[in-house]
Amino acid sequence: MRMNTSSTDRPRVRLLPKRHRRIKAGHPWLYSNEVVMTPALKAMAAGALVTVENAAGELMGTAAFNPKPLVVGRMLSQGPDDAIDAEFFRGRIVKALALRSRLYAEPYYRLIHAEADGLPGLIVDRFDDILVVQLNAAAVDARSDAIVAALQAALQPKGILLRRDTPARIVEGLADAEDEIVGDIGDAPIVVRENGLTFLSDIAGGQKTGWFYDQRDNRAAVAAVAKGGRVLDVYCYLGGFGMNAAAAGATSVTFVDRSAPALELAEAAAAANGLADRTTFERAEAFDFLDRSVQAGARWDVVIVDPPAFVKSRKDLGAGLRGYRKLIRLASRLVAHDGFFFVASCSHNVDDAAFAEQVRHGLTDAGRNGRILRAAGAAADHPVHPFLPESAYLSSMLLQLD
Repeated sequence: MRMNTSSTDRPRVRLLPKRHRRIKAGHPWLYSNEVVMTPALKAMAAGALVTVENAAGELMGTAAFNPKPLVVGRMLSQGPDDAIDAEFFRGRIVKALALRSRLYAEPYYRLIHAEADGLPGLIVDRFDDILVVQLNAAAVDARSDAIVAALQAALQPKGILLRRDTPARIVEGLADAEDEIVGDIGDAPIVVRENGLTFLSDIAGGQKTGWFYDQRDNRAAVAAVAKGGRVLDVYCYLGGFGMNAAAAGATSVTFVDRSAPALELAEAAAAANGLADRTTFERAEAFDFLDRSVQAGARWDVVIVDPPAFVKSRKDLGAGLRGYRKLIRLASRLVAHDGFFFVASCSHNVDDAAFAEQVRHGLTDAGRNGRILRAAGAAADHPVHPFLPESAYLSSMLLQLD
């Protein structure tokens, strides 16, 4: 199906009275209860372009429309006549690239972070000359060819991996699809560089895009207190936290994860960084390992728990919060006196206040106290849209415990 790109053939979406103020201020989303939902709009193909107007008929910009989810419109431009084509995407990509080039000396980072970079639903992680793209919304899924052309024009990558298997697509009513490869991404795990260290990632078979750049600064902060200490890294995945700690002078690091392939790559990274002599790897379920370690009276000077999202939707909130509380109760009991504890939540349905409350409850349950040294979100290559606070999905705390 041909997707319209010019305002001359775009349908109009009219906002209800007084519902234009958020969009005029810069909010990137239109909700279904804010627009006049005509039969024609309800029948529209997901991702089709529309011209947005207020109740008085004043033009407010261009959006991609999807009648299925609560968020029916994603603003792409405040210009009602702007073409949404490869050149449009190239302009946004070049701007994002200029920012990342100022932030990082090496070409390993999140290049596009959806709404905050003016491209709703699009995620692009850069691994030097290989790019991994997530198409999380109909707005970008329908324009993947233009996005690929724009990425090629802006960066000339060796290979691009398009992933259409994220939970966000379910909300958009989009089906999962096979990975698509443009160019050559190679067969072996790719190299990732972070904080002067080398890691290995399976971008096609691993989690999300294959690496979590969002924890870059938090890994460095934990490493800064790890020198001379024994470190436990639970939910270690490819070893990011523990490897940074080992390189900073930790005497030993124990890596725990349930994924055998991830642990194999983490162990290979330890060897590549000359850290094999101070690292051990254990395949285990996190809560089982923590419970066994508590029962055994084990202690570490630094304990890190960076779990996957416990709250994937609002209906999971109660159970997820209880999960964080239990995790914190168990893990904090493994921290040595005056040791350090890092814990994070990547559940976008759990805000900073709710996360902090579970930290307090978990510490109380464990009979621990101490002080918060750092509370932080994602690294700077994961910017937050100023009118979309829910895009600040990552919460974390680094504490010293008495």
